Amino acid sequence: MEIKQNSPRAWLLAARPKTLSAAIIPVIVGTALALHHQSLYPLTALLCLLFAALMQVAANFINDLYDFRKGSDRDDRLGPERACAQGWISTRAMAAGIGVTLAAACLAGLGALLSASGRMEYGGWEMAATGLVCVVFAFLYTTRLSYWGWGDVLVVVFFGLVPVGGTYYLQAGTVTWDAVIASLSCGLLIDTLLMVNNYRDREQDRLSGKRTLVVCLGERFGRYAYLLLGMGTTAFALWFANGWDVALPLLYLALHIRTWQRMVAIGHGKKLNSILGETSRNMLFMGVMLAATILLP
Repeated sequence: MEIKQNSPRAWLLAARPKTLSAAIIPVIVGTALALHHQSLYPLTALLCLLFAALMQVAANFINDLYDFRKGSDRDDRLGPERACAQGWISTRAMAAGIGVTLAAACLAGLGALLSASGRMEYGGWEMAATGLVCVVFAFLYTTRLSYWGWGDVLVVVFFGLVPVGGTYYLQAGTVTWDAVIASLSCGLLIDTLLMVNNYRDREQDRLSGKRTLVVCLGERFGRYAYLLLGMGTTAFALWFANGWDVALPLLYLALHIRTWQRMVAIGHGKKLNSILGETSRNMLFMGVMLAATILLP
């Protein structure tokens, strides 16, 4: 099916909706924790969800445009989902789309702050700086930091500590150890997706000068880091289990280990795309299991 340039379908593909789970899961976990502590505010939660989703879309647009401009002389290395490389979105339209999406995200974030301001000790405006940092790092991650081996740390921060902790804080008005533990579990969980992506692309990244941890430390590191990330995710999630619900995180761990075994068996090449799919599935499953573990008495 031919995709018309700058059409709604082209924008939908450029947004990469399959990646939105990485933005949505932390907000769901933070909201589950707020509900568990009887501090649920649906409007604030919804606006946090909208902010996170729009920031993910904006980051995808930035990544698409930057990769196209940086790799325009080697388009064979760009994946089929790259809208600029495929000609689905013009570079001028993509730049405008980045601006519009970031503006919409900032409006959603402002709405979340306003809805929560009466519950915050400092009015919630200390979170405005966090939102601005998210915008700045949406650019820095794609254009600089992911090339210097900071990707995994930033995932734990911006897909764990910031969205889980921020969502909880805006509803509960405080930060607790439960919020920190849930944030770390979520951050490590979502980093499994980045790790397997970098494991798959290690040879290509080495050639293009992208110094991920897998490129710097080798295939063996990537292999076992993926396994340990899942184990760490489970260990932090068990903090919230106090009975039979201990089985919920362990179900995820069983799936994760099975996926890891398949990843090791495949080793390299395009067949690792199936491991990306399995990791995404496992990630969604664990997001639900973590929220359920938090909510169960």
